Amino acid sequence: MDDLENELRPMDRDFYCESDFSDDSTHTEKKPKLPLANPVNVETPHETGFHRSTRLCLEHIREAMLRHRWQEAAEYMACYPQVLEDTNPTSTQQQKETLWRISTEILHHLPNSTLANYNNIYERMKHSGVRHYLMGYIDDAKQQLAAAESWRYGKESAAQHQKIKLIQAYRSLMNYVNWCDRTSIHSKFLDSNDNQAVHNHFRQASVNLREILKNPGVWDPFILSYVEMLDFYEAHEEALTALNNYAYDTNFPRNPNAHVYLYQYLKRHNAPEKKLMKALKVLHALVPSHELMLEYSSLLLQSEKHNASHKALGVVLDMLDFGCWKSNLDVWEHLKTIIQQLQTTADWEGVVVENMAQRKDWWPALHFTSLHASQDSEEHPELFKVKSSLTEVLFPDCTLNYTAAQRTN
Repeated sequence: MDDLENELRPMDRDFYCESDFSDDSTHTEKKPKLPLANPVNVETPHETGFHRSTRLCLEHIREAMLRHRWQEAAEYMACYPQVLEDTNPTSTQQQKETLWRISTEILHHLPNSTLANYNNIYERMKHSGVRHYLMGYIDDAKQQLAAAESWRYGKESAAQHQKIKLIQAYRSLMNYVNWCDRTSIHSKFLDSNDNQAVHNHFRQASVNLREILKNPGVWDPFILSYVEMLDFYEAHEEALTALNNYAYDTNFPRNPNAHVYLYQYLKRHNAPEKKLMKALKVLHALVPSHELMLEYSSLLLQSEKHNASHKALGVVLDMLDFGCWKSNLDVWEHLKTIIQQLQTTADWEGVVVENMAQRKDWWPALHFTSLHASQDSEEHPELFKVKSSLTEVLFPDCTLNYTAAQRTN
């Protein structure tokens, strides 16, 4: 995902912060430390309506992906394939690659995506010619890996030994790609020889992937590939062990994705709620604004643990501390549900006051100004209704501009 985000970022010149690029013409422009990809989505002087619509659609997709709003990105993505109708040969191939990479990235993060969804995209892109383009890169990667594996210079040092391990790990990813191609597209028509070839790809990939995952580091593509293959062969215990080690081994750097992968795997295999909440509890400590926190809060509400609703309240309030959720109706409705459940207990007012104590000075400016009221009432009437019903509960001793605006509407 990180590489894809870096490629999409240059579409918006205002994305870069002022500390990186100075507007003062008397100063020398500060160059970024890392190379940037060429802009792929910029407005041209003679932009047609077709190009403008596809450009804006891609901007919406980019924004949704960067904020991890994958369902919204998928909805925009349903319209974006019209870009393939572009008759400009200079941009066609780049657009095909962009479409392929974004589509697979979105499907990877959607919880309900299936193999049929991937196959559908694969078939559409195959007929557009993108498959041959990507295979060209795969062939080039194979050549580069073969050259790297054959490289030797004097006595092997510790650093060279580590690099060889990494090269072998990337070789295993190539075996994984071959394994995927055979199992996903031709699995119904495999004969004994094909089955043996598929198993060889699996064996070669899994051995090296298992070894590289023993070394502390961030190995997201490797763990996902390894677990997918193990899951395919129903080696669930081995897959779960690998995910648990990746998430909880203290020798590894703290990685929110590790807990996301563990939770998603547990959820797919109908694990007990206790295990699901354990994975999400750690994720909450690392990334309180993560989209899965809504599921964590729901699990807490469904549990019979003491003060579970108190914890659920804190989780949702933590989400709303971040501006990316301030206009999300689902989060505000969930907050209202939690408070309604809390109101059945005797100490609910004290619980709300305790959670809002550190927020009462800055939440009104973040969520409850007269401008928010005007925008919500015009653009999101349901959101306006939900937020209005919560003002007296969250701020019992304050008169908010949001409330005043409510009375004038």
